[in-house]
Amino acid sequence: MTNKRIVLTFPSRLVGQPITTHLVKEYDLMLNILRANVTPNEEGRMVLELSGPKKSVEEGIDYLKNLGISVEPLSRDIKWQSEKCTHCTACIPACPSGAMSVDRETWEVSFDRDRCIACELCIGVCPFNALEIQF
Repeated sequence: MTNKRIVLTFPSRLVGQPITTHLVKEYDLMLNILRANVTPNEEGRMVLELSGPKKSVEEGIDYLKNLGISVEPLSRDIKWQSEKCTHCTACIPACPSGAMSVDRETWEVSFDRDRCIACELCIGVCPFNALEIQF
């Protein structure tokens, strides 16, 4: 079983199409929509977690790309500005996925994009605005 978090950007001509239904029915994928901004006649964006056999996930992503949907890893839309971070650790208890962590020897905060679920809880607690989710 493979899990992949991706950001989809839909051209306006595809916004009304049952694309996620097709992913479920034709590729036997499980979907978890983490965020979405889809409006008729406008470009749409969706943060999606796909789960299923690796081959099915890859085929589903190919299907999306062939339709003209831009598919990017979620990590491209998450920005941690390390130069703004003072390593105060305020974000650590707010992060439910463990994407924000602290080295107990150096007390430096680090960010693991692969573990991030884009919940945005860290953004509200960071007093230095070092975290930003671009969506």
